[in-house]
Amino acid sequence: MKLTPADIGIAEASFSSIAEEMGELLTRSAFSPNIKERRDHSCGLFDSNGNLVAQAAHIPVHLGAMPVAVKTVMEMSPFNIGDVVTLNDPYKGGNHLPDITTVAPIFANDALVAYAATRAHHADIGGMSPGSMPVATELYQEGLIIPPIKLVDAGEIQTAAWEIILRNSRSPEERAGDLRAQLAATNLGNDRLQALINRYELTGINERFIAVLDHGERTIRSVISEIPDGIYEAEDQLEIDEGGTIRVRIQVLGSDIHFDFTGTDSSSEYTSLNAVPQVTQSACYYAVRCLAPQDSPTNEGCYRPVSFHLPENSLVNASAPRAVSAGNVEVSQRITDVIFGALAVAIPGKIPAASSGTMNNITIGGYDSRSGRPYAYYETLAGGAGGGPLRAGRSGVHTHMTNTMNTPAEALALAYPFTIERYELRKETGGAGQHYGGQGLAREYLFHDPATVTIISERRSLAPWGLQGGSPGQPGCNILVRKSGNREELPARVTLQVEKGERIIIETPGGGGWGRME
Repeated sequence: MKLTPADIGIAEASFSSIAEEMGELLTRSAFSPNIKERRDHSCGLFDSNGNLVAQAAHIPVHLGAMPVAVKTVMEMSPFNIGDVVTLNDPYKGGNHLPDITTVAPIFANDALVAYAATRAHHADIGGMSPGSMPVATELYQEGLIIPPIKLVDAGEIQTAAWEIILRNSRSPEERAGDLRAQLAATNLGNDRLQALINRYELTGINERFIAVLDHGERTIRSVISEIPDGIYEAEDQLEIDEGGTIRVRIQVLGSDIHFDFTGTDSSSEYTSLNAVPQVTQSACYYAVRCLAPQDSPTNEGCYRPVSFHLPENSLVNASAPRAVSAGNVEVSQRITDVIFGALAVAIPGKIPAASSGTMNNITIGGYDSRSGRPYAYYETLAGGAGGGPLRAGRSGVHTHMTNTMNTPAEALALAYPFTIERYELRKETGGAGQHYGGQGLAREYLFHDPATVTIISERRSLAPWGLQGGSPGQPGCNILVRKSGNREELPARVTLQVEKGERIIIETPGGGGWGRME
């Protein structure tokens, strides 16, 4: 039976609703504020070949990279009904170590028909500093490395694997709660797809998988075809001492687009600002998808017109054992900036100025004297969005490769021995222009117990750029306030010990302005 456009639309909505419902369950079941409040997680549904069929509107840097994880897991077949595989190794399909992935094969009549997958950022997975986002120089310093292993075998949790993961975390009870939430989400994905299989039968499901992937390809090819054929180049800079330049050469030919990162500097030996290939590819997919209409599908068919050249051992294609924790959160943002900078030459009336360009990562860990337990906490902070051709940029919003919520200050006071004393927008930090950039924000932490704090940030000296004559946004700043009241400006990336009564202030960048002021 030939599927009609209505059939395809219903299939896309059905598959996407499975991923969305998985995400809602994960949000409501998780223990950590980072997952249940900030929603730092993603869910997807994949066909039997490991192609992403549908995703929820979660984290772009997760979702563009998850197909690599699923295809890596597929190498472990054959599977049993009830199996769940987990991994976090960035050199075997992961993004960075705090992002733990679960992949569950889905069967119908003993035939493997699909996979349900989740990826969630765990607040601590071991390593040299609480929060597992250290100022590291090699992967081994960043936390427990989990290659693809069975966490659940035929419906039974593998106690040895489970205990190894928990034993390597500073907050094992929180890890257990978050992992169980991920398992519940993959189980739900299985249940919901089984209901569709009962409705359409296995042949009908496979027909719909093929149809939605083909629709995604047609949609993106139509978008690319609207970009004038040509070669468009741009570069931008990370704030590191030994290089840090990222260059891209985008070639558009008909309905195909090719991203060539030749000229990008070698991977960083002294920082964790290194991206594995799937993170770079995810940023490219995201940028192309942003050009499509809002109601367009998002699946692996959309990726078919996109190709790459990623120089080996570079900032955009790191090799083991390079540290990569900041590659996922910071390099991905700069890759996005570079791509949009190049596309602004090709289609200047559609591309906004640079947004804040950093996820402003902070991890906090120590011993909670109230509960008598160790703890670890992680969050990213929003900044200003770049002004665009149609409107000003939003203020205090997560942009591009992060798509999380802001963690409520009230949730932190209940869970941890620190409080948020100030949380406000930074006035006049967005770049001026016909359409102003959005404002960054300031978030001030007061510590009620001694703690270890790590900050991983960018755009502290190199400002987010404006476009079409707009001014750059204001860079961010990290500040330590001693009990005496003395203020010390901190580096963009630092681990330090804070005492009871001391404060950390994170001031995030504003977005660039778009267009000359009239």
